[in-house]
Amino acid sequence: MTEKTIVEIEEPLSENLQAAEQAAFGMGCFWGPESRFGSLPGVLRTEVGFAGGTTSSPTYRKMGDHTETVHIEFDPEILSYAEVLKHFWRNHYPNRDEYKGRQYISMLHFYTAEQEAVIREVKAQMEQERGEPIETEIVPFRSFTPAEGRHQKYYLKRYPTALEQLGDLFPSAELLHDSIFAARLNGFVKGFGNREALLAEIDGWSLPDEDRQLLKNKLSEMKW
Repeated sequence: MTEKTIVEIEEPLSENLQAAEQAAFGMGCFWGPESRFGSLPGVLRTEVGFAGGTTSSPTYRKMGDHTETVHIEFDPEILSYAEVLKHFWRNHYPNRDEYKGRQYISMLHFYTAEQEAVIREVKAQMEQERGEPIETEIVPFRSFTPAEGRHQKYYLKRYPTALEQLGDLFPSAELLHDSIFAARLNGFVKGFGNREALLAEIDGWSLPDEDRQLLKNKLSEMKW
């Protein structure tokens, strides 16, 4: 049993957050998109919550006029914002009716003028690729309210046997929230990526050899 928690093991990776960019978007139920984006090399953190509305203190049961939203932090040297946008538009239909009001609409939040310009450029490319106008709502970022804990890393939490095996790394469920390793596992169990690709990615993480090997052993030996 390791004496280190995932927070201690991933501490060297947290330095990348200082130069990270942020992205926030709605593309339907937030469970699936969090797992999809959490599987991408370059994504450092994922979180689900509510944004885009005016209702104060939204919750899952009382969302008001907010939209289910995924917030990510990513390393732009590995994954560009343009690539994030292409993943966004290629993996949902942005022109759906407002089923359940605004809860599941297609929405993009930009943090800077530079991001807004990239959105306009990639949107034009995607419209040409799709052969139709894109109706995604594009707005400046104003606020984001994290969803309740049960919605974070939702698919990984559906595998209690795996969580039990991860118990020494994650002594509390809250530690899953900000973990890069947990984000990758949440994508893996949903079918995004595979074990071999994730093992290869971990080889490139800036970690001490013993910590890198510990994560690889966990992944290789894990029973689902």
